[in-house]
Amino acid sequence: MPGVCKIPSTELQTTVIELSYIATKMTLPGSLASCTHIMTTPRYRTIWISDLHIGSTQCQADALLDFLKHTDSEKLYLVGDIIDFWSLSKKMYWPRTHNTIIQKILRKARHGTQIIYVPGNHDENVRDYDSYVFGDIVVKNSDVHTTTTGQRFLIVHGDEYDTIARHHRWLAQIGSVGYDWLIEFNRVLRFFRRLLGIQSNFSLAAYVKYKVKNVVQFISDYEDGIVRTLRDEGLDGVICGHIHHAEIKQIEGFWYINTGDFVESCTAIVEHFDGQLELIKWRSAETAQALLEQTEDNGEQVDLSAGI
Repeated sequence: MPGVCKIPSTELQTTVIELSYIATKMTLPGSLASCTHIMTTPRYRTIWISDLHIGSTQCQADALLDFLKHTDSEKLYLVGDIIDFWSLSKKMYWPRTHNTIIQKILRKARHGTQIIYVPGNHDENVRDYDSYVFGDIVVKNSDVHTTTTGQRFLIVHGDEYDTIARHHRWLAQIGSVGYDWLIEFNRVLRFFRRLLGIQSNFSLAAYVKYKVKNVVQFISDYEDGIVRTLRDEGLDGVICGHIHHAEIKQIEGFWYINTGDFVESCTAIVEHFDGQLELIKWRSAETAQALLEQTEDNGEQVDLSAGI
């Protein structure tokens, strides 16, 4: 690949590379290696996922593994905050399922999926390896993706356009701790709701984001700021993550697309082979079956998604 250099094995000294190497040496647990049912995997031209936060208790590992198992693409973008080094620096948390996620991604790369890793602020040390390759995964601090219809999208994590993350890191880390507490409390809340027979995907963190005026204003300012910065750069839009708020919309003729996360909403952006971009919300393997059935049914959209 022109302009890309391979990292010699003796230089793989970052934690993420070591963890990836360990993952390739381990085998999948039987319960995760075998599918409980046979189904055709929906295939896309491109998939974007971000904010997985592997290595933290926030990561929705089961949903993420289900997504990786039941989707396929020619190209996969990992749009930042893939491994949560902020969380790992405070507490070592690396269950078997997290190792399986790394292994699954590496297996996709070995089987021909082009995987591009665009680091974020929680895995910012990986930015030192811009344009390097490890485990068949290319690291790029940013990239430009061209769809089959010729639209050009800048791919960045998005913290570069967040003034708090850029200039007040201590405040961003305090906010991250508060967010962690909300996620943990939400887990307890869901447990008791299930004991009472209440089945829902209620997210306390998402509820707070939508109800607290300052947070809603922050999301709006973030979206407007990134569009204002990039709309004169000869691009059709931007695909980013960072704020855990999935979205596809146009702002002043410029496409703003946010992948969301696999912490609360379990969302991804996909590109179909006709160039259409779509936001999907993952729940389980049943979602994959619904996507497949809709694809076969004259290209109709899945109700829970939005797209261009």
